[in-house]
Amino acid sequence: MTDDTRTQHTVTHATFTIERLYPAPPARVFAAWSDPKAKGSWFAGPKHAYELDFRVDGREVNRGTAPDGTVMTFTSVYHDIVPDERVVYSSTLYGGDTLATASLTTVEFEPDGDGTRLTLTEQGGFLDGQEKPEWREHGTGEWLGALGAYLTRTGEDGTP
Repeated sequence: MTDDTRTQHTVTHATFTIERLYPAPPARVFAAWSDPKAKGSWFAGPKHAYELDFRVDGREVNRGTAPDGTVMTFTSVYHDIVPDERVVYSSTLYGGDTLATASLTTVEFEPDGDGTRLTLTEQGGFLDGQEKPEWREHGTGEWLGALGAYLTRTGEDGTP
C-alpha cells in the first residue's frame, strides 16, 4: 500500500569552487574574515542583524529581509580554524521557517606574490527548490567581491 498523502520533497546536491586574488597578505584577508566588525561591514547588508563568534564551535548569524518581506536567516557553525590558512564551517539558510539549504564550506587563504589567493569550496544540499545552486554561487561571488572592495578601501589596520 502506498501513502499518497506524502508531499514530494526534493534535494539537489551541488559543489562549487570560487577563487579570488586579493592584493593583501593572507593575515589581512583572514583578519577581514575573522573580526566581527570587519566581516559585518562586507558580509551583512546595511539593514541586517549580524553577529559573529569566530572560534571553533562558534556561531555566525546573518538575518535580513527578502524583497517579499520574508526573513532570511543564514547561520554558520565553525568546525576548524587555522589562522591565516583555513576556515571550515557548516551553514543553514532559512526563508522564514523553511529550511532552504544546508552546506559545508572550506575557505583557504594562500600566499600569492604580495597578495592572497582565496579558494572557497561549498558542498550543499538545496531543498525543495527553495534555493538553487547557481543562486548560491552567484551570491557567494558577490560577497567575495565585497570582501575585495573592503580590502581596497581599508588600510592594513582595517581603517578607511
